[in-house]
Amino acid sequence: MAEHTISNDKLSLTVSEHGAEIRSIIRKRDNKELMWQADSAFWGRTSPVLFPLVGNYYEKESVYAGKTYTMSQHGFARDMDFHLVAKTDNMLKFLVRDNEMTKEKYPFSFYLTISYELEGDTVKVGWAVKNTDIKTMYFSIGGHPAFNCDLNKDKLLFEKEGKPVKNSLTSGIIESDGSGCLSSRQKTLKLDNGILCLSEEMFDEDALIFEDLQSDCVTLMDEHERKVLSVSFDAPLFGVWSPAGKHAPFVCIEPWYGRCDKVGFSKKIEEREYGTSLEMGEEFITSYDIKCY
Repeated sequence: MAEHTISNDKLSLTVSEHGAEIRSIIRKRDNKELMWQADSAFWGRTSPVLFPLVGNYYEKESVYAGKTYTMSQHGFARDMDFHLVAKTDNMLKFLVRDNEMTKEKYPFSFYLTISYELEGDTVKVGWAVKNTDIKTMYFSIGGHPAFNCDLNKDKLLFEKEGKPVKNSLTSGIIESDGSGCLSSRQKTLKLDNGILCLSEEMFDEDALIFEDLQSDCVTLMDEHERKVLSVSFDAPLFGVWSPAGKHAPFVCIEPWYGRCDKVGFSKKIEEREYGTSLEMGEEFITSYDIKCY
């Protein structure tokens, strides 16, 4: 599948038409690759777009208008081939729409546009979802960018409106029954002036899920607390993940508009927590930034 590269004096960005997925961000001053390179021994993706589902439906099923639909984790957009619809020296824009395959899993017609723009040392990631159906559309969307790091040494800084989150963050816990759904349990992560030391054991129970706008910027730092990159967003929740038990040399920082269902959820798609709805012809537009230091 074709890949497209844009660059400026700070960064080089490569995006694949398959999934409209970031494949590479290279920091030019030292030729450092910041993105995980999809080694399937750990995790064979780099930065999939999660649409129209973030996480899992309860029992992999949703119900709409009395009909049950089945969908795997994180939806189908990440496995679709997008069309490049615009390219300039510093911008790429990709489009995909519903088809017969998507209609078997998801009962709505849509356009999904994903754009990438370089502004100095920052990659701006844009999402636009348009309801092309004649009925109200329900969906979730999220990012899943994976960044190279050392889980035994590197750190995360959590910020809220430009200031460190002082004391702690509360994370939801994925149920251990293999459903990929949210349990009622929570855990509190203690911070040192907003900083959390990463560890492999941190992800033994799957992703960390942070609700309630606890942070709007997460910065990856090295062991000396030098900033490597920041992910900034206005999403209502976000995830942090690395695969359990694999000693993987990366961490994902994931802005989400939606999340997995709670265990025991009714499955009605219009009742999903953090879900977004669009009336006929309406469009949902948002973005997040990856700033590279």
